[in-house]
Amino acid sequence: MSKRIMLTIAYDGTDYSGWQIQPNAVTIEGVLNKTISELLGEDIHVIGASRTDAGVHAMGAVAVFDTVSPIPPDKYSFVINQGLPDDIRILNSLQVADDFHPRKVNCKKTYEYRIYNDTFMLPTRRLYTHHVYGRLDTEAMNEAGQYLVGEHDFVSFMGAGGQALTTERTIYALDVRNEGESREVVITVTGSGFLYNMVRIIAGTLIDVGQGRFKPEDVKTMLEARDRTAAGQTAPACGLCLVGYDFG
Repeated sequence: MSKRIMLTIAYDGTDYSGWQIQPNAVTIEGVLNKTISELLGEDIHVIGASRTDAGVHAMGAVAVFDTVSPIPPDKYSFVINQGLPDDIRILNSLQVADDFHPRKVNCKKTYEYRIYNDTFMLPTRRLYTHHVYGRLDTEAMNEAGQYLVGEHDFVSFMGAGGQALTTERTIYALDVRNEGESREVVITVTGSGFLYNMVRIIAGTLIDVGQGRFKPEDVKTMLEARDRTAAGQTAPACGLCLVGYDFG
């Protein structure tokens, strides 16, 4: 009898062309399908809760798949990890309802964007942070971010090629902070969903605010303009990490 298994997945996206299967490219989805199919002896196709771009990382991505394997639900993580490369790991596995679809349920998604803010980049952080050498005004960045909280039309913050049916989204919380004594600035944003490149454009815009190119209140004008050229830069993929989902 078939059952649906939900996986919580962490990965280093540096060497992958994003989540979604693409011709002649190595992707997270492709590696998972191949590995799980070989291990279980079934034709497995995972369904991801969302798609990340090339170079983006994850600590709590979610996907489901159907299987007739008799393996206990909580043991799939152990079995699948045996066949995965070191830069992808299943953190948890459990059984969910047969009709559970991670893209068709209400949830909150949280992303982090990390900036290494010092004169020189620390080599061990180069794959996981975006280097900005001039000191950032994080108070101004945080103030600017509050204009994005709430339900808005975020078309000004959608990258070229976005194909969303509607560009209205809700951001529940946005925080910009200096992380302890380190040189890292962390932007954390939680929302109902995000448009193509939306978090990277938010991060790039807030960096522009932190560098004095925009005032915090300019972000309100950007939203009202409904024009991508009104907002700031698109920050590089390496600083972005999908933290996780709240299906509650």
